[in-house]
Amino acid sequence: MPATATITEHEQEQIERANATRLTAVIGHSFGGLLAQILAGRGRSTATVAIDPAPFRGVLPLPISALRAGSPVLHNPANRGRAVPLTYEQFRYSFANAVSEDEAKQLYETYAVPAPGAPLFQAASANLNPWTEAKVDTKNPERGPMLIISGENDHTVPWAIANASFKKQEKNEGVTEIVEIQGRGHALTIDSGWREVADTALNFVKRFAS
Repeated sequence: MPATATITEHEQEQIERANATRLTAVIGHSFGGLLAQILAGRGRSTATVAIDPAPFRGVLPLPISALRAGSPVLHNPANRGRAVPLTYEQFRYSFANAVSEDEAKQLYETYAVPAPGAPLFQAASANLNPWTEAKVDTKNPERGPMLIISGENDHTVPWAIANASFKKQEKNEGVTEIVEIQGRGHALTIDSGWREVADTALNFVKRFAS
């Protein structure tokens, strides 16, 4: 199963292959938000938007809701090497808690697929493992501007985690901002309110990437 470093290297190669002469904006959600921060820390992003980003080494809060959201994977160590599906009830809690029952079912039928367990184990153990792949260079002066977007009602990456990531990142000399979008859960990039999230991200990017 692909792990954090493997996916990050692949994404970096794609950026360099597609745009070898200048840097580009990187936007990611959940583990994509963690990958976006890793790439920014390598100086590979003109502007970065991390949406409800998974935690990295140094991000300490671990709210009960995040533990519950991760439990379908983390309860069994063997899941580290598997792709793990979510039941509808698990998806409803972890992703679609802030939408109607009808929309939650539609999102589950459309988007829910088994996902690799390895990155989740890496993020969960990041503060216990000095050699973890889930680490971000927050001090690199070439990091560039960064926005962290948090969904108010996100169970998987609640405000405590997103804000702790922001607190680590704001020590960078680059612009660092955080926005909480009211009434939204972890599915905020795919549910019916996605446009508000997209506009927030694009408006930030437009300020710095031209």
